[in-house]
Amino acid sequence: MPAAFAPLRHPAFRLLWWANLAANIGLWVQNTGAGWMMTSLDPSPAMVSAVQAASMLPVFLLALPAGAAADIIDRRIYLIGAQAWVFSVASMLALLTWAGVVGPWTLLFFTFCIGTGNALNFPAWAATTPELVPREDLVQAIALNGIGFNLSRAVGPAIGGFAIALAGTEAAFALNAVCFLTLLLSLLFWKRAKPENPLPPEHFLGAMRAGVRFVFASPAMRATILRACVFFFFTAAVWGMLPLVVRHRLGLGPEAYGMMLGVMGVGAVATGFALPALRTRLPTRGGMVTAFSLVSAAALALLGVSGHWLPAGISMLMFGAGWLAAASTLQAAAQFATPAWVRARAIGIYQLCFFGAMTLGAVLWGWAGSHLGVGPALLFAAAAAAVSAVAVRGWRLDAAPAPEAPSVPLPNPEAPAAELRSVLAENSGRVVEQVRYSIDPKDRHAFLVAMREARRVRLRSGAAAWRLMEDVAHPERWVEIWAVESWTEHLREAGRLDAADRAALARAAAFHQGDEPPEATRYIAIAP
Repeated sequence: MPAAFAPLRHPAFRLLWWANLAANIGLWVQNTGAGWMMTSLDPSPAMVSAVQAASMLPVFLLALPAGAAADIIDRRIYLIGAQAWVFSVASMLALLTWAGVVGPWTLLFFTFCIGTGNALNFPAWAATTPELVPREDLVQAIALNGIGFNLSRAVGPAIGGFAIALAGTEAAFALNAVCFLTLLLSLLFWKRAKPENPLPPEHFLGAMRAGVRFVFASPAMRATILRACVFFFFTAAVWGMLPLVVRHRLGLGPEAYGMMLGVMGVGAVATGFALPALRTRLPTRGGMVTAFSLVSAAALALLGVSGHWLPAGISMLMFGAGWLAAASTLQAAAQFATPAWVRARAIGIYQLCFFGAMTLGAVLWGWAGSHLGVGPALLFAAAAAAVSAVAVRGWRLDAAPAPEAPSVPLPNPEAPAAELRSVLAENSGRVVEQVRYSIDPKDRHAFLVAMREARRVRLRSGAAAWRLMEDVAHPERWVEIWAVESWTEHLREAGRLDAADRAALARAAAFHQGDEPPEATRYIAIAP
């Protein structure tokens, strides 16, 4: 099997990839039907544009809550529930449209409801991909997901247009329901191996807080979000100004606009198939994003100077290539930067940030186009995109090789006293943990460097607060203090530490002087 299709050799991924392709086609059919129907119900530009806003607004409102729910609920059950919701709402919209009782605000309400189901689905589906393929196939699996999305974007509106022409808008809505039914049935056939966890599920609000703390304490995830925001903010100029380029600069109609989007899809699909070969030439994820950010910037510049459909088409072909390669690589970087226990909510935060950057960019570049002119605005966006891509290349997307971990025992607190076990429950008070170190003063600087990484490890694994204290009378005495929200949250800490985290803690513990490991103690808050 060619390397580009290697993930499809895994039966579960193959099943869900085809089903997700059908669901994405249904989504574009739905968007086409809703936009066309609104032009009949209320043709004002504000109401027509509100259809797109209603479908995207739930992503901003629900990205983090949806990610938290997907992490604390069995992911298969969660995805089945999300698809069942979309299927039910889409079916109801088709029936009401057939009955002739849908008005403009009813259409916006149902569009928002369908968008809610899709917003719930996005982070869960992204977090599911690593469960379906081994690590070596993950990047290409994400690329295949991008290929599927671009294929659906190319054929979905056309299918929707034919459905509307043949049987009315209700046929497009019904087709969307059938497509999501296909994904629902595929999820029912998926036999997911449920992870074993003796601890109770996390509380919803606590899970969201843990996800935010993880992202802030993860340099790799912060770098991925920053570089994604930079890329999507500047390249969003295409979405804001392509219709104006086609209509006013090229003097062409809506068919040409659709063709330009189709050409972009061709560039994206072709690049997705070529990614395995490209990764041999650009082996680092950071290098791949920088290179294809520059390709996208060149495409913006070419579009900005185009006065004929041919160079404009070439620019869209280049843009599709740059968009797919950079976006799929950033998505892969987000996957690699997050462990399984927090993956869906961390990716939800990532999606919230890049959707926000893309939406803000489309609005601001559209404003720039109306004041500066479309061509100058695109050229300015291209220059800013190229400069920014080079400026942020130092934010690493690939983890640096960690120093070898010293073979020292980690601090291990004593077991809880029997008489206190009754208060050590899920709803216990905050737990404060301490580790006491004895450090040679000449190692002070190196110890502080090691403790900076230890701080990030504690925060990533659930600490709500962290402090390092130095004894002012005895400079060799140090105390590391951190707090977690409950005893159950404390028990989760050990399961959240991976090999790199334990190595970082071992490097800090190696500075301790004495025959015994650093002393570790735990305290629980008790109301007087």
